[in-house]
Amino acid sequence: MGQTKSQFTVEELQDYQDLTYFTKKEVLYAHQKFKALAPEKVGHNKNAKLSMSKMLQYPELSVNPFGERICKVFSSSQDGDCTFEDFLDMMSVFSPTAPKSVKAEHAFRIFDFDGDDMLGVSDLKQVVNKLTGENKLSEGEMGMLLHNILEEADLDDDGSLSFAEFEHIIDRSSDFLNSFCIRL
Repeated sequence: MGQTKSQFTVEELQDYQDLTYFTKKEVLYAHQKFKALAPEKVGHNKNAKLSMSKMLQYPELSVNPFGERICKVFSSSQDGDCTFEDFLDMMSVFSPTAPKSVKAEHAFRIFDFDGDDMLGVSDLKQVVNKLTGENKLSEGEMGMLLHNILEEADLDDDGSLSFAEFEHIIDRSSDFLNSFCIRL
């Protein structure tokens, strides 16, 4: 009654449930959302890979100033193209049920543009520029803002933020869990 044939075996669905913060029903719903981005490509091919431009058509990614960066961080090929498993991992981390520590780890990776495991001045500038969009700060405003960020958060005074320092900021942010969320 009302059952449709799934592209996934019972074992695959169980694995996806075990490896994410989703129920089997939510995994199937996530697959519907992924398939809707390119039905002609995904169709019955559960191993299809969608280009970053297709991924950015997902409504929550299309309006997010970090959409491209999010795709690159979650892409197993690190080029922004995503398989369903990449998409499922992304949606799981952004789900309301993902723990704060997992969200913080991924937020740090998204903000670490140069991939050096530190949020340096150039990373922080890029974050600020993404957040301000068209309302770019002047050199002086940017300098002052970066100085204030580092003054407040750079506990070891090395001119950049480690993951531990970033996590300290996240712990003090009451809105982080709500803002780092995408509902399926």
